Amino acid sequence: MKQSVDLHSFHEKLDRNNLGPLWASIHDLNTIEPKARPIPYLWKRKLIEKHLEEAEDLLQVGDGADRRAVFLINPGMKDLIPYGWGGATHTLYAAVQAVKPGEIAPAHRHTTTALRFIMKGEGGSGRVNGEKIPFEPGDYLITPTWTWHDHTNQGEETIMWMDCLDVPFTLFMNVCFTEFYPEKQQELLVPDDYSSKRYQGGMVRPISDRSPSIAPLGRYKWELTQKGLDGLSEFEPDPFDGYAIEYINPSTGKDANNRIGARMQKLPPQFFGKAHRHVHSNVYHVFKGSGYTVMNGVKFEWSEGDFFVIPPWVWHEHVNLSEIEDALLFSTNDLPIMEAFDFERKEEYRENGGSQIITEVFVPIEE
Repeated sequence: MKQSVDLHSFHEKLDRNNLGPLWASIHDLNTIEPKARPIPYLWKRKLIEKHLEEAEDLLQVGDGADRRAVFLINPGMKDLIPYGWGGATHTLYAAVQAVKPGEIAPAHRHTTTALRFIMKGEGGSGRVNGEKIPFEPGDYLITPTWTWHDHTNQGEETIMWMDCLDVPFTLFMNVCFTEFYPEKQQELLVPDDYSSKRYQGGMVRPISDRSPSIAPLGRYKWELTQKGLDGLSEFEPDPFDGYAIEYINPSTGKDANNRIGARMQKLPPQFFGKAHRHVHSNVYHVFKGSGYTVMNGVKFEWSEGDFFVIPPWVWHEHVNLSEIEDALLFSTNDLPIMEAFDFERKEEYRENGGSQIITEVFVPIEE
């Protein structure tokens, strides 16, 4: 909009009085399409683990530190106080947490909903609302909003997992409450691994769970996830996501965690995915294998243990160049929030046979 000197002065006067001119800002307030603050980005495993190892020497979990976790800050969110709102995307916080042998991460609960994907290490367990849940690499665990949870390591090696919470969302909405349990660990109310044992039959449920429950199943074992992927692999892969499954709440059929979706996908050897985009954002962890993802024409090369984010309305496609090995990608998303408000939208890339032209290769921070 062309501005005269007088109009510009008028805008400044409005600003001094905490007012604003809609005519000059309407296209920023009502965008033609989403303009996300977070940007496509990738973090290398070795960089994260190096900083976690340094943190192991500097602080003890349970003695002055509730959690030893290094979280991912998206450069597009970095200016937000405090610490970029902990945002890997505008709605999702993601971190890598480490618990050494003998440590106890004290019990608390909060409005934010949380989940964990176990990356490596044996001998770990968590308590969620009175249930002790053991876990091992590949397991997916949930601690939905306002559920008591604590973690401990009774093994002989450091355990690491991915955390994902909707911290940026609850901070923006100004709805977060937190409460600390009076003891380090909560009282056990049911037998160990109670929910997993009740659901050993897979896609059947106890009749008592016909009524919706926030967390009837707290642990999704890797062996069952793998079986799900193996079953899908007997058919043709999805052209965008390969073989992908999502974790669900067996009492509702909806996402396992109430406000954060989670998926595991397998890209078979020589998989070249087609590009698409959608309103929901994703945080990816490379569980196994290597490959690359093209986002808005930029090539992001990833390998086992890395993390990368796909912000809203960004063209993206996944590729596995290996001739023999599958690539396994665990991801979290804010799709439940987008669907709750009827915001979700998606679009397929129609040019160049569905593949973007690579214009640049992303260079990550290595050390």
